[in-house]
Amino acid sequence: MGRLLAIDFGQKRTGIAVTDELQIIASGLTTVDTKELMSFLKDYFQKEKVEKVVIGEPKRLNNEPSEVTPILNAFIDTFKNTFPTMPVERIDERFTSKMAFQTMIDSGLKKKQRQNKALIDEIAATIILQDYMGRNTF
Repeated sequence: MGRLLAIDFGQKRTGIAVTDELQIIASGLTTVDTKELMSFLKDYFQKEKVEKVVIGEPKRLNNEPSEVTPILNAFIDTFKNTFPTMPVERIDERFTSKMAFQTMIDSGLKKKQRQNKALIDEIAATIILQDYMGRNTF
């Protein structure tokens, strides 16, 4: 069994979270500059066995695609061309950034630490992965 990897895609930064090999625990991995994302994933996939990639799909409150959707679709096309055998699943990511920020408050992080947008993206990716795992357990 391989890891699940979640991506909270952003135009500037992308948060990444992974599970352990038994797919029991989701943990934040890192945040990378989106321009470096494909290079990061190539390196990571060479080092770790990943079974599936879960990508957060941004939507508006009315369920319409967000303004980031065309950029995300282009990334997914590039991803599928680069890693044709890697399964990709999209999952609604609405409110994950707000949930990540609230998680930071609940964890007792100071205001200065909560302004770290990279940390918010990493936590959001973890929430996406936890949500996916919760929906797909039997």
